[in-house]
Amino acid sequence: MRHSPALALFLVLIAATVATAADKTITMPADDTYAALRPGPGAETARQQCVACHSTDYIVMQPRGTAKQWESVVTKMVKVFGAPVSEQDAKTIVEYLATQYGSQ
Repeated sequence: MRHSPALALFLVLIAATVATAADKTITMPADDTYAALRPGPGAETARQQCVACHSTDYIVMQPRGTAKQWESVVTKMVKVFGAPVSEQDAKTIVEYLATQYGSQ
């Protein structure tokens, strides 16, 4: 089986592109201080799980809600948007959000 020079060149270019892409990193700026999550039980779980898809400012700018409303938001993130959050972490996040960002 004989390969064309064009195919060989294409494969070399692909390999070089992959190698170059693997070396690059992107450092994101820190969230603005207004977007820092309030301390409390579950804050770290919320931060770790939620920032995989969006910044913390998305959380703190949401309207305040009851535990049921926050549960609806977290369920939507998991079921509609595919957030890879375990059931236990989802419960922890809902409890945290309802406590720290609940209806006043």
